[in-house]
Amino acid sequence: MKIDPTVLKSLPLFDRMSDRDLNAMLEHAVSRRVMPGDAVFEQGAPAKSFFLLLHGRLKVTQVTPDGQQIIVRMVHPGDLFGFAMALQRADYPGTAIAAAESLTLAWPTEMWSRFVEQNPRLAVTAMQTIGQRLEEAHTRIREMSTEEVERRVAHAVLRLSRQAGKQVDTGIRIDFPISRQDIAEMTGTTLHTVSRILSAWEARGIVEGGRQKLTICDPQKLLNLADRARS
Repeated sequence: MKIDPTVLKSLPLFDRMSDRDLNAMLEHAVSRRVMPGDAVFEQGAPAKSFFLLLHGRLKVTQVTPDGQQIIVRMVHPGDLFGFAMALQRADYPGTAIAAAESLTLAWPTEMWSRFVEQNPRLAVTAMQTIGQRLEEAHTRIREMSTEEVERRVAHAVLRLSRQAGKQVDTGIRIDFPISRQDIAEMTGTTLHTVSRILSAWEARGIVEGGRQKLTICDPQKLLNLADRARS
């Protein structure tokens, strides 16, 4: 599939690149449409490529040594991901799975250094992304260590609303398919616990659920739940 250079030019990461450099990048890019549930790459596989998400949503999962699967981050349109070379790794630390139909661009890992030289913003963006991941990881570790489950779930849903929320008549809808199991994996708890919490919130009019759908009907009440121990 041929990608129009103006699509990349519309992204902050590439908006200062010359047309010549942009076209040179696209010459080496491989596009791929990824259907929901399919993996872009798998944990432990050799990191042969790095990627840009053009459309859709991905979830990056890891399997812990004790066999538990957790969701470590979501990938949103315009995000770079899978750049293991910037982490000094030869393999992918997680598995990237499409949460919705997605479109990715991939480049060979060995081209990372060349692209960084041509576009220093790639390096800056990579460092910022790593910093954001570390900050979010520290936040989640703190939440799992110190907060009760309902607060952790509230924080996770609020983060999703900030990252992928779309205003609709009934509130703020998470704009990609999200299951209760996904939320359980984000918060280090069980499907049963998340189902119980979300059902209670639905009864109180805080959220509205559905098959892999979630709408926040009363963001202030959800924020109060997330922050109640601080008051």
